[in-house]
Amino acid sequence: MIERIPIALTGYQDTAATPGADVDTAAWRIISSPADCEAADEAIIPCTTSHPDVARKLLTECQPSDLLRVTGHLTLPGTADGGIRLDVDTVEILWEAPLQEQPPNRPTDDHTDRDRAIQALAEALTGLPCTTTAGEQPDVRINIGPIGLHGLDVTNCHNIDITTTHTHQLTNAVAAMHATLNSSPPHTGTSLGPLSPADIPGFFDDLDLTELTGGIDANRPEKKGATAPRASHDLLGNSPVAGADDSDR
Repeated sequence: MIERIPIALTGYQDTAATPGADVDTAAWRIISSPADCEAADEAIIPCTTSHPDVARKLLTECQPSDLLRVTGHLTLPGTADGGIRLDVDTVEILWEAPLQEQPPNRPTDDHTDRDRAIQALAEALTGLPCTTTAGEQPDVRINIGPIGLHGLDVTNCHNIDITTTHTHQLTNAVAAMHATLNSSPPHTGTSLGPLSPADIPGFFDDLDLTELTGGIDANRPEKKGATAPRASHDLLGNSPVAGADDSDR
């Protein structure tokens, strides 16, 4: 029968955690260094966890050389040639190691725009106006960070904890955004852009009012008398003279 011994250890993370064979599991190694022990007395202990929160923490927040405090059960081998394993229930980061430096003479890419986008998305999710049921605690974590990089980029990694209610509201908001985008007609051809307040005076200055009115300037005093009857005749045709009766027509 395999013996499981409750244990708590403090030690440095030896290797980066890797996802386990099952979902929400992780595996890594810890260097157990009791106080005042010699280097030869240090032990490297394989660790695993099947707790989703602990696995996510190891995979996203911890790095080699971090000082960890772990609790769990030490599983002793059933045979002499077997290996021990620490099944971890909780993990606490006591000290974070400095970020690993990039190798020298390595060309660096400019990720400024990507980093700004990550920061803006994290701030938008953090400030999302949502309603919360009284007493409801966050139980969903959203991890946002860059991918495809060598080494860790903790500065641009964000963890946003939200409630189940917030998750449903965020899902509905994204679905509404997709519906709005899909219902918008495709943009084709050339259209006039909106005018700014500074552009409006110049727009009217460029208009040729004489050309728009067909050469008629009815606002001049000397033309009002001639223009008005002619315009009325063009609009109504021959109209009866004021005061005339039917016999005069």
